[in-house]
Amino acid sequence: MGPIIAILLLLVVVLVIVVSCIKIVPQAHAVVVERLGGYLATWSVGLHFKMPFIDRVAKRVNLKEQVVDFPPQPVITKDNVTMQIDTVVYFQITDPKLFAYGVENPIMAIENLTATTLRNVIGDLELDETLTSRETINTKMRASLDVATDPWGIKVNRVELKNIIPPHEIQDAMEKQMKAERERREAILRAEGEKKSTILVAEGKKASAILDAEAEKQAAILRAEARKEATIREAEGQAEAILKIQQANADGLRFLKEAQPDAGVLQLKSLEAFAKAADGKATKIIIPSEIQGVAGLAKSVVEIASEK
Repeated sequence: MGPIIAILLLLVVVLVIVVSCIKIVPQAHAVVVERLGGYLATWSVGLHFKMPFIDRVAKRVNLKEQVVDFPPQPVITKDNVTMQIDTVVYFQITDPKLFAYGVENPIMAIENLTATTLRNVIGDLELDETLTSRETINTKMRASLDVATDPWGIKVNRVELKNIIPPHEIQDAMEKQMKAERERREAILRAEGEKKSTILVAEGKKASAILDAEAEKQAAILRAEARKEATIREAEGQAEAILKIQQANADGLRFLKEAQPDAGVLQLKSLEAFAKAADGKATKIIIPSEIQGVAGLAKSVVEIASEK
């Protein structure tokens, strides 16, 4: 039993050693391997096997983009204003070997380097420029940090100024200035509103006056058209009446002609015409001799009719 137990123990030890020598590197990671204390290789994603007792994993490296939020740092502007600025740095490890052997504490090194670079950049700007030039500051800091961290196998992708905190007295002055600016804009907006309202009222009155004038014009045109139409209708009526009278006279003459009247009838018609003429305003009337004879004839006719 003793040898069997010893063999089993040996097999277990060998199995443990073999399993410990098998390494699997996950996605977006890298492993720095040393042999006898010296750099051997950098393992990427996949299954790897290291020699027992002489090889060891020196450092496991995360290749994903990482974010570090540093606490506020005191900086002084060009016009001697002290403010607090905290930054956020986005970086990524591009060379695991340089990252493993380049610097002892990379995160602390980046923080100190960020603070130094921030003081240098802000020291060349005045307060107003600092508050309005965030993009410029971010670009300058990213370029400086990227160059400085390149020997460490680190690439700085982006730097953002998270907060810019000026002194309290300056904050109060800025708040008063912003309040005054808001009041000024409000006054301008009110003035613009009143101006537009006045313009709209004037435009409304103008449009109303134009509509009234157009309405009066149309009414005058319609009245003139009505008077014209009435005059035309009246003239047409008079013309039609005259035409009918003339037609009646013409019909009477035609009937008289067709009847072939004798001399007595003609003299009687002349007497009727004379009677109509006598109804006028003439003061002197000349009676032809033929009509005198007709008058005697008319008297005789009247007497005969009386006897009957």
